[in-house]
Amino acid sequence: MAVRQLHAGRRRQRGRPRPGDGGLRPPTPGRAGSPPAPRLDVIETKLRPPALRPGLVPRVDLVNRLRRSNAPVVSVVAPVGYGKTTVLAEWHRSDTRTALWISIDDRDNDPFVLLKHVLAAVDRVKRLDRRLLASVVAGRQPTLASMIERVSRAAASCREALLLVLDNVDLVHSRESRRLIVRLIAGLPPGSTVALAARTAPRLPIASLRERGDLREIGVADLALSKREAQLLLQSANPAFRKREVAYLVELCEGWPAALYLASVSIRERGATSASCLFEGSDRYLADYVRSEYLSRLRPRELRLLRRSSILGLLSGPACDAVLQEKNCDLVLEKLARTHLVLVPHDPSRGTYRIHRLFRDLLLRDLLEEEPEVVPGLHRRAMNWYERRGDPESALEHAEAAGDADHMAALLTAIAIPASCRGGITDLEERLTSFDRRHKLDRYPAVAVHGSRIHAFRGRTAEAERWLDVAERGARRRGTEATALRPRVALVRAALCRDGPRRMLGDAGAALVSLPRTSQWYQIALLLRGCAALLLGVDDEADSHLGQAAAAADVQGCHELRMLAISERSLIARARHDDDRADLLSVEALHIALSAELESSPMFALTLAASARASLRNGPWAEARDLVAASEPLRASLTEALPWLTVSTRLELARSYLTLHDAEAAEPLMREIGAILAVRPRLGTLVGQARELERELHPTPLPREHARSGLTHAELRLLPLLGTHLSFREIADQLKVSRNTVKTQAISIYRKLGVSGRSEAVAAAAEESRLPGIA
Repeated sequence: MAVRQLHAGRRRQRGRPRPGDGGLRPPTPGRAGSPPAPRLDVIETKLRPPALRPGLVPRVDLVNRLRRSNAPVVSVVAPVGYGKTTVLAEWHRSDTRTALWISIDDRDNDPFVLLKHVLAAVDRVKRLDRRLLASVVAGRQPTLASMIERVSRAAASCREALLLVLDNVDLVHSRESRRLIVRLIAGLPPGSTVALAARTAPRLPIASLRERGDLREIGVADLALSKREAQLLLQSANPAFRKREVAYLVELCEGWPAALYLASVSIRERGATSASCLFEGSDRYLADYVRSEYLSRLRPRELRLLRRSSILGLLSGPACDAVLQEKNCDLVLEKLARTHLVLVPHDPSRGTYRIHRLFRDLLLRDLLEEEPEVVPGLHRRAMNWYERRGDPESALEHAEAAGDADHMAALLTAIAIPASCRGGITDLEERLTSFDRRHKLDRYPAVAVHGSRIHAFRGRTAEAERWLDVAERGARRRGTEATALRPRVALVRAALCRDGPRRMLGDAGAALVSLPRTSQWYQIALLLRGCAALLLGVDDEADSHLGQAAAAADVQGCHELRMLAISERSLIARARHDDDRADLLSVEALHIALSAELESSPMFALTLAASARASLRNGPWAEARDLVAASEPLRASLTEALPWLTVSTRLELARSYLTLHDAEAAEPLMREIGAILAVRPRLGTLVGQARELERELHPTPLPREHARSGLTHAELRLLPLLGTHLSFREIADQLKVSRNTVKTQAISIYRKLGVSGRSEAVAAAAEESRLPGIA
């Protein structure tokens, strides 16, 4: 009995608080008959993390990053619907440290309410002095500052590292409650972490933590679902979901977990796999969620600003002031971007924002339903504002929405060439098609001439001629507009080359005389005049004009036209046997194409052909084959609309295939050339080149006496003429080919026979015919 009493006395002695221990003692059970522990008036659910929903996609990567974080404070800030609480609950469950949880609400702005919940949370880790708890329960606190200090010491006295999660900490507004949180953070044992979850940045002095590197900040980008996580979520709703559908929804929702979850619910109910047809900003589930969690929290002016400014792609204070006819919109936008997911900063240095795509869909629908009468005026003011700012592309979008045909025509005319130069041809084609469908094209010949040019360069012959016919009728009218239109019509007519190269040269030359050098059409005139000269066999003049066209296109930033001009110059140099220069020009053209992302342009096919010729000369034939193969998808857009470009490109590709000893691949090219020449027979030197290449592809049987020489049919036809006094030019006239062709064939004959001149070639061929074994 004495031993038991001694042990009990020592136990009581160990349980007594020591000076400076903050009132903490080990969590040992009290003696039988001891007074019960004081009950703090706390809400139990505030001290427990929420249960994880079944079927939840685990955020393994993010939770592991949080667990490995050594920062004393982790700030998790994101709007509603980003799963902040869920991620922290996963972390709370998996962390090896003792974990505490406090869910903050508005009542915690009373510092004593918050203090009670902090005491209750800490007491569950290490029992506090019952007298401290009793004094709090009885309300006998000497001062709040004293109680905060005692609670801080109590937390600091814990010997083991803790994980303390404070959820919704942005709801704390009172100075005393914020002071309590700051002291609590400062007083935790070494190795502890405080996680602060909030919709907006908490009003706590964390700047110093950031400067010391003691703060780890987790934001929207970290909380957004990855493609893999989104795929798991969506495929749980529909296992047949494809990757491209997942990618579409991830891009649409921008990784927003709540939206992706609602998408999965909507798709499961609809029972289909086409996400693009099933989910958008106005989806019933999403619309209800957005209205309750976001839009309902906005003030009337904020909601009106967002709804009316949803017609804009990018929002800024000046734009919203002008379009909405209000003042100080920049202050409202800044606040919304800071506190809501609805508005996303685009370029903070310029004060521009964008509305989240899903929100914009919903806001636009609400605008059309609730305020349809204001929509045309909003678009007209937006059109005028963008036009004053020198942004015709954005102005055009609003002119189209407002149904203002005259403004649309003026803006289309202004942006047509720059847009096509920058690779925006697809969007431009859609706008031209829409304009043609909604408005009477005859009233706008200036638009028609651009449409004809674009249709021609995309291989649509019938449309190019229809639009050109409209433009030609407009050019025959009187007035300054018709005068300005005529050189442009002449250039499109030259590009179509319906009446042969001489008319093409004349139209391009007339346009050059009429157009100022600053005109966007001037570079096109130079290009077409150079190509016409090339068709007429005037290579020097062609090279000069094409060089000027490339320089002018460089100034105007028209990469596509510059690529084409340099590719043509490469082929001219190749025909002159200036192979080094031809190689350099082909490399330059290919670099322009790849840098400007012109791989889908039909004109890129000629660049590929020129590059293939360079590869064939320098040895990497596999590379040459890849280059000509890459041109195959582009051939469909090269039609009789631009016969000079179409035939020239196919000739170069066929020559490459013949060099690669692939006559089978060259055959369809030659058939296509023949079909185009049947429609456009007047193409100058290209006609002779096509006939010559056809003879190389289908030569007549060689006499047996020349079998060992390896001479082609075309070379054998030239061989007897080399022994005459005729010049290469005169031989070319007699054979109806170009001088360059004669020169090329002669050099090939010299190489095959191992001679260096015309007379030696004839003698060597005669000697070969007398060799033994030749009948």
